[in-house]
Amino acid sequence: MDALTPAESSPFLGVLLHAVGGLAAASFYIPFKKVVGWSWETFWIIGGFFSWIAAPWALALIIVPQTLEVLAQADLSSIFWTFLFGMLWGVGGLTFGLTLRYLGIGLGYCLVLGISAVLGTLVPPLFSGELFNIVKTTSGQVLLLGVFICLSGIALSGKSGIRKEKELSENKEIVDSSEFGFIKGALIALFSGIMSSFMAYAFVAGKPIADLTVEFGGPSLWQNLPVLIVVLAGGFVTNLIWCAILSYRNNTWKEFFGVSKSEDGSVLTLTSSTIFVNVIFCAIAGTTWYLQFFFYGAGTTLMGEYEFSSWSLHMASIIIFSTFWGLALREWKGVSRETQTWNIAGLSVLILSMIVIGWGNTLSTNALVN
Repeated sequence: MDALTPAESSPFLGVLLHAVGGLAAASFYIPFKKVVGWSWETFWIIGGFFSWIAAPWALALIIVPQTLEVLAQADLSSIFWTFLFGMLWGVGGLTFGLTLRYLGIGLGYCLVLGISAVLGTLVPPLFSGELFNIVKTTSGQVLLLGVFICLSGIALSGKSGIRKEKELSENKEIVDSSEFGFIKGALIALFSGIMSSFMAYAFVAGKPIADLTVEFGGPSLWQNLPVLIVVLAGGFVTNLIWCAILSYRNNTWKEFFGVSKSEDGSVLTLTSSTIFVNVIFCAIAGTTWYLQFFFYGAGTTLMGEYEFSSWSLHMASIIIFSTFWGLALREWKGVSRETQTWNIAGLSVLILSMIVIGWGNTLSTNALVN
């Protein structure tokens, strides 16, 4: 962002913050596994309230006291486009689940995150005309090499995921793949990847809001917190509409009043203590989910001239820590040594990509300082 001078930028600290955000993104779903008696649409929208409304507002008001003034004075055009891109990004998250349904986890993750990484990283500077200048510099060439390495790591991780699914399904440890459909899944993956990349565009559209935050005396490092309020409000609207449709269609709206169904279809009445515990786990999951963009925004601010590279770092971090969680939860138990080698190769390449991207940003920052 313009608010930080080249001397104040710290790309490798930015990379570290992106890694923390990736850890949050890879970890948020674990508390949801503790929710009892609620369908997906119920716990998702309650968790989403904390993700997209409560946490963004609470942390922004605490860290950036000028938030209300900034949003009141912000240009309506900036708010509109930031909100709209947030809504479109929300569509990407919803269709991501369909991608996994038709392609499986390994191939689905590979396609969606790969498409999102390319579009979210390269389209903003291409659209602004900066990309052509970037490729002429040594720092820009190093950075683009890092992006290419990131895509290679995503491909390797996708290959290991595909092999894992195949091997475990042969061992009867995975449900049948009767719903597998490559053409349908690939089209949905393309759509999901395009929509998911709109988060990167939302930050570009929200730049005037971030600049206004600094102008009003807000901390430069956290200038994106008011932007996140607008972006995630858009995502909340998209998810609220979809969850409301599912609640009506599946007749699960009664779960908000403590009436659920057991696995055998019988009516199950949830006690107030069970509902309270469910809300607590949803709050933990939702707040953890928000933290990915809390740190993403700060990391983006520190990346310097090539802040657009943040999206590749975010994608790489999510895959790295998701894989670590998979290993910790023994999801890779029973796969062959060769498949595990592919998995380690993917992780190694993704970590290398983060180092190279950080190096490219550092070269750019040093050049501007000198």
